[in-house]
Amino acid sequence: MTERVPARERLLKAAAELFYRDGVGATGIDTITAHAGVAKMSLYNNFSSKSELVKAYLDARLEEWHALYRHRLASAASPRERLLAVFDSYVDHAELAYGWGFRGCGLLNAAAELSIADPGRATVALQKEEVEQLFRQYLGEMKPDGGAAIDETAEHLSFVLEGAMARAGLDGHDGRLKAARRIAISVMDSL
Repeated sequence: MTERVPARERLLKAAAELFYRDGVGATGIDTITAHAGVAKMSLYNNFSSKSELVKAYLDARLEEWHALYRHRLASAASPRERLLAVFDSYVDHAELAYGWGFRGCGLLNAAAELSIADPGRATVALQKEEVEQLFRQYLGEMKPDGGAAIDETAEHLSFVLEGAMARAGLDGHDGRLKAARRIAISVMDSL
């Protein structure tokens, strides 16, 4: 006998697919509950509002990326390899979305639809700041006397990665992310 998946888990899975594929604003509660195969009341038994469901979706996307990054980090032996692990984790994250039609960064896509005060935007900002901080950390380990150049380079690499993700979303594949990785290698070589 197969174990029944809890309604909360089914709702989050349905929301993840629908929010990513169709957008947060275009996806209504009725669509989510139908896709999850649960009654509308199940949604409100697990989430107080659609906004809370969106926040849970964003938190889950963040944790999904953390898991991919930790996996890549496990085999990275040097600061350079650890920095490239960030780029590789973005490629991995893109691959997970292909089944739904790759549209770029699910976090940024959702944030673009949320009001400035929405708590979900803080989750997205946290991830983007975390990436830049990781770049700063690894570049600092590579060049401890780098001074202000480390901060500038970390910001530059952050812009390269996020820009590549935006363009990859438009292209529908990870080619731009792989190009961004090559740019990161070039930047590190010239540091």
